Amino acid sequence: MPIALVLSVAVRYYSVKAAQEKVTTAKELAAKGEEFLKLTQNLEHGGEIAHSDVIKAQLQMLDRKRQVQEAQLGLLNARLDLSVIIFADFNDNFEVVDELHATPPMPALSSVQRLSMQQNPEINAALALVRAEKYDVLAARAGYLPPLTLDLFYGIDASHFALNSVSDGQKFSNLGYSGQATMNIPIWNWGTTQSRVKQAQLQQSQAKRELSLAERKLLADIESRYAEAAVALKDHGELNRSLELARDSLRLTTLRYKNAEAKVLEVVDAETALSSAASAYQDGAVRYHAAVANLQALTSLPSSP
Repeated sequence: MPIALVLSVAVRYYSVKAAQEKVTTAKELAAKGEEFLKLTQNLEHGGEIAHSDVIKAQLQMLDRKRQVQEAQLGLLNARLDLSVIIFADFNDNFEVVDELHATPPMPALSSVQRLSMQQNPEINAALALVRAEKYDVLAARAGYLPPLTLDLFYGIDASHFALNSVSDGQKFSNLGYSGQATMNIPIWNWGTTQSRVKQAQLQQSQAKRELSLAERKLLADIESRYAEAAVALKDHGELNRSLELARDSLRLTTLRYKNAEAKVLEVVDAETALSSAASAYQDGAVRYHAAVANLQALTSLPSSP
């Protein structure tokens, strides 16, 4: 399977799981929105808050329900994008393994660089070109040596097609063999051989420079993608912490609102912050796995899916 297709499958695979998590989060926020609406209605009946808080809670609940629909639509599109690639016939009846937030430790940069030098197809192609140009130089230098040609002939040497002939009552064999050797000693060919050698040497030098360039470019790509994966891994942990803080913030803000210590807009902002933190957490996980897949592509190793 081509590397580009493997990367595309990996990204879409984890995007499906991220879309599933976003649907779950959207439903959770929709349920919290309904609970908050009931809370404002009860507080309004008790004369503790104004009707404007109830209206704000209703608007927030309706917005959360729309987010659930959008999340479900995003999940459907993600599943369809993945099914188009992995199935020969259209089929969206599949499940993905829940490994979106599984973040195994990254290998050392030195081991990734060593492995990439051994298995990267571009480096192997450049090495093969260098070896081929080396043999071209040897072939060109062979033009300075005198070529020796040996010819061996075996067959019937007679005036008629037969294995044997009879002459004067005696039987003779028509089969025979002969050989000849030819040696051409080069004296002067107007510098043709020297030109061929020089051209082969130039092509060999060019192949070596291309190999060196490919190696440097590969090392630069590895370091860049390794740093990207490391940053994505760090961000994943921080986004997880942000999600936990957003949940606590919503819980505490709701309690403060019950005790008339917070305004309705603070609760709405806390719900919005939780929604943004949850979405960023899922997207951060997809980013990490995509970065790892890009890093694996440089070493020709298959991605996780």
